[in-house]
Amino acid sequence: MSSPFPEWLVPMAATLTQERFTGPEWLFERKFDGIRLLAFKKGADVQLFSRNHLPQNVPLVSDAIRKLPHDELILDGEITWPGGKTGYHIFDVMWIDGRDLRQLPLEQRLALLKQLPLTGPLHRVEPVDDRSPWERAQSEGWEGVIAKRRDSTYEHRRSRNWLKMKCELSQDFIVGGFTDPQGKRVGLGALLVGHYEGEEFVYAGRIGTGFDTQLLLDLRARLDKLEMGKAPFTKAVGLPRVRAHWVRPELVVKVGFIEWTVHGKLRHPRLLGVVQ
Repeated sequence: MSSPFPEWLVPMAATLTQERFTGPEWLFERKFDGIRLLAFKKGADVQLFSRNHLPQNVPLVSDAIRKLPHDELILDGEITWPGGKTGYHIFDVMWIDGRDLRQLPLEQRLALLKQLPLTGPLHRVEPVDDRSPWERAQSEGWEGVIAKRRDSTYEHRRSRNWLKMKCELSQDFIVGGFTDPQGKRVGLGALLVGHYEGEEFVYAGRIGTGFDTQLLLDLRARLDKLEMGKAPFTKAVGLPRVRAHWVRPELVVKVGFIEWTVHGKLRHPRLLGVVQ
């Protein structure tokens, strides 16, 4: 028995992560720099919506979906206009001819998506087969990659079964302090880093990810030898007031981050390595 065709479905959203990993339970896809677009086909009627349920008028896409040999379809993807050329990059299918696919594992949904005879401007998003997908994204100028659990169902919320790895900026910063670890963490909690603007040593934020246990212990041992009584930053907003230690600004680290905030702080920073 077929289910009634839904007029709207809240799209699944990926959670931003600073972690970089691979594993057999994950597949990776390119993250396109476009607009989320959901397509609802019922007979000859094709409705396109943004992720906020705003109607979208893209006749080229609507006409191509209308020609697909199915009476009912619900597709999820991203629409782009590189060089003025429209492309609808489809990465999921939630419904086919009265069959609700949302509780199927992702790999089964992708197998069904692969059977659709897509023609331009419709494109199926192919998995990124690379040992370090985020490095490929960086080198090819993509916005990033999405890591998806192969067994994930389609959830109508932001989920950690889909993780967004955005391409990063990277820069060297100088450590001016650190915080104590909390809970089961060892060594230190976060590095407090800055950079020079002329004579000013400007606080840029705290780095709390990108460490393993040994690095945390090694950094704590090195920084303990540089400890001083007051903060070395000459221009600082938002310094921690408790559990902070200050060090001579000598240790340089490389930091990856998404962007600078309007307040001159690092957005979603992570440690890439120790420079010296």
